[in-house]
Amino acid sequence: MANKPHASTGTDIDVFWDGRLCIHVEECVRAHSEVFEKGRKPWAMPDAGPAEEAAEVCERCPTGAMTYVRKDGGPQESAPDVNTVVIANDGPLYLSGDLEIEGAGENMEGVSFRAALCRCGESSKKPFCDGSHANAEFADSGAVGNASPGAEGTGGPLSVKLAKDGPLLLAGNFRLVTGPGRVAWEGSKAALCRCGKSANKPFCDGTHKAAGFKSD
Repeated sequence: MANKPHASTGTDIDVFWDGRLCIHVEECVRAHSEVFEKGRKPWAMPDAGPAEEAAEVCERCPTGAMTYVRKDGGPQESAPDVNTVVIANDGPLYLSGDLEIEGAGENMEGVSFRAALCRCGESSKKPFCDGSHANAEFADSGAVGNASPGAEGTGGPLSVKLAKDGPLLLAGNFRLVTGPGRVAWEGSKAALCRCGKSANKPFCDGTHKAAGFKSD
């Protein structure tokens, strides 16, 4: 697989698709936009609609696989005011914010603002999700039991470090949001499970050691 995004160029906007990050959520092709059409060749045609529409659809992509560069003087993507981590039912952690993710590959501009991180332990593209949770039959409702310590704010840089053969280490203001949309936890520091075995998901409880989890 190419180590850089595929570019589709237009007059007012260029759009990019990164196969290293895509897990086919299909926000792009289900957007009822003329710019993106499943099965068409080419499937992405930036000049088929307004640049604003193409940019808005790209920003719907929760994995960071879709990005864009405006050439018409319009606004480029920027970090949202609130950093969020959405716990997908039986799926990955969807991050949105001012992200600094350790392990991001070359030219992965999309994960500066949006990313899907593996929490089943089976991805071949760790720390990113590759859809393996489905075949692994990973099951977790995304409920949060820990009490929230609170945070001083909602935005700013959110750092994601990778403990060797261990959890995701988040530092910075953020909110944990359940699949149905409930803000369940707010804080500025947490260790989140990525081995898939914790009894206190989404938080790490140290089970990765007994489970023999390998991050490489």
